[in-house]
Amino acid sequence: MALTCLNELEQQLLDSIVEICEFTEPIPDHMTSDSPLIGPDSPLGLDSLDAIEILTMIQLDYDVRITSRETSIEVLNSLNSIADYIQTHRDKA
Repeated sequence: MALTCLNELEQQLLDSIVEICEFTEPIPDHMTSDSPLIGPDSPLGLDSLDAIEILTMIQLDYDVRITSRETSIEVLNSLNSIADYIQTHRDKA
């Protein structure tokens, strides 16, 4: 399930997301670290219920809380945006 364009954290996130959201299809070839994660344009077809699972995973696995709705929408935009948020906020907890 490795996409060549992902850094190590983004790949870890993708692996976790695929597992917790029970995505069983092959990862689409056109997916990148900037591809939308949630909604109709998501290569993974994830929805708002998946978003809750992802937010919980971020909190438990990376000890980073995302509390506001506006922030969560921005953060869950892509693997890249999640990784950036974790790297910025992980050490501030």
